[in-house]
Amino acid sequence: MKTTIQELDENIIVTMVGSLDTAAAIETEQILKPVTAEEVVKDIVMECQELEYIASSGLRILLDVLKKTKAKGKRVILRNVNDDIKNVFKITGFINLFEFE
Repeated sequence: MKTTIQELDENIIVTMVGSLDTAAAIETEQILKPVTAEEVVKDIVMECQELEYIASSGLRILLDVLKKTKAKGKRVILRNVNDDIKNVFKITGFINLFEFE
């Protein structure tokens, strides 16, 4: 799993490549901590075009990012999510929590 972060205008772009499985979850969570830091107040766009798989531990990480970001009045947008991963969001009920582009 590879996760990169960049600031672009009023957004933070988080690009995820590979499988966000249990093994990758701990490292990904550490990488994302600065994105939700108290002093950061920007919308977060999660670029998922090359995300191949997400486990429940990955869903938990995204939910944590969503809660912290919404608490600041900002949004989390999941962009270019493939049908298989979108189906995981539907099955878990997370489809109603996130914005998709």
